[in-house]
Amino acid sequence: MYNVLLKEVINMEIQNVTKKYKKGNTTIYSCQYHIIFCPKYRRNVLVDGIDQRLKELIKEKEKEWDYEVLEMEVMPDHVHLLLDVNPKEGIYNVVNHIKGYSSNILRQEFPKLRTRLPTLWSRTKFISTVGSVSLETVKQYIENQKGK
Repeated sequence: MYNVLLKEVINMEIQNVTKKYKKGNTTIYSCQYHIIFCPKYRRNVLVDGIDQRLKELIKEKEKEWDYEVLEMEVMPDHVHLLLDVNPKEGIYNVVNHIKGYSSNILRQEFPKLRTRLPTLWSRTKFISTVGSVSLETVKQYIENQKGK
């Protein structure tokens, strides 16, 4: 059955020929999401090395939580991620894992985060599938955030 699905995907008229599909044991998928989340009270705390450490922490868990970082930008008061997530794991769970893990480690390593904020991240998050716009458009948007 798996080989039949793979042949169907290959035979489809694919609009975006650069799109890569991943294979699991029983699933062929390509699920990209644009995610934005902010520190509590939208404080400008993702600076002075915290931003770099956050990037490392997010990359560190890619294999364990079955996602791939396609693009990432950390601004002083928010984070943009472009992730390809295994649908078995689910985007909601992956984002919550990232926020929980990074908050725990960053607050241990940077004590000033504990004094300025009751928790590192706000509970809200923006999650959008990359389907209504091209993957390249979202990558370009995230890249353009660096200058702001």
